[in-house]
Amino acid sequence: MFAERAESSRNEETLRPNAFARFLTFIRFSHTVFALPFALGALFVAADGWPASRTLVLVILCMICARTAAMLFNRLVDWSLDQRNPRTKSRHRLIPKTVTWLLLGFSSVAFVIAAAAINRATFLLSPIALAVIFLYSITKRFTDTTHFFLGLALAVGPAGAWIAQTGRLDLPPIVLGIGVVCWVAGFDLIYATQDYEFDKREGLRSMVVRIGIPASLRLGQILHLSMFAALIVFGVSARIGLAYYAGMPFVAVALFYEHRSAVKLDLVAINRAFFQSNAFVSAIFLLSVVFAKLC
Repeated sequence: MFAERAESSRNEETLRPNAFARFLTFIRFSHTVFALPFALGALFVAADGWPASRTLVLVILCMICARTAAMLFNRLVDWSLDQRNPRTKSRHRLIPKTVTWLLLGFSSVAFVIAAAAINRATFLLSPIALAVIFLYSITKRFTDTTHFFLGLALAVGPAGAWIAQTGRLDLPPIVLGIGVVCWVAGFDLIYATQDYEFDKREGLRSMVVRIGIPASLRLGQILHLSMFAALIVFGVSARIGLAYYAGMPFVAVALFYEHRSAVKLDLVAINRAFFQSNAFVSAIFLLSVVFAKLC
């Protein structure tokens, strides 16, 4: 009997994720694939080809640290809300709150240090970038446009990468940033339909609560059409080359798939489409840029 219990205990330990795995789940690290390719794409365009290895590594480090800090801040701000939300009620058990505060401080400082190592402009702008990406987490308390603030937080990535390479902000990254805002706001509207009842009950603000689910899904379609147009304008303004546009039909198909899945209002379908479609869109964008610039 003792041997059976010992074996059962060992099996449970094997199945239980370690601290690092819990941390990655806590910050949804897999979703880094959404924002990072747009930053890298902007970096490749700004460099007119392959950027210096040092700049590339530092930009990736900045993106990871900034997103980690943003997610940790979001978890802390929404700690009690997540405990009451059926969709997220077990999230707070992954990492203790005190550890979350420590990790937030570490990732924020690491971001500023990495930005300082790039150039003076990125260092001076790094506190502003943190303020922008932290702002999203509190917007649902006072504005229905919270989805657009999330888009703005992710749009910081392409702008920052461009500045990292050139030391200035030009028209192409602004156009791309507008596209990212529309893209993120569009898919966040879809994702927010899952929390419609909870947000309404808790008095939280969102366009889904304000205009309802059907109208929100239509708005999401309009925003993704705008995002697609922005990607085309980005290619023109940055003079990327014709090869870049070969990937745009694939982007359109992925966005269509996402909205087709969203119409079903099925939790599993929405989550699957949310990750697959958006990861595909960002990956195709980066591959299109790299193919146009390096081939």
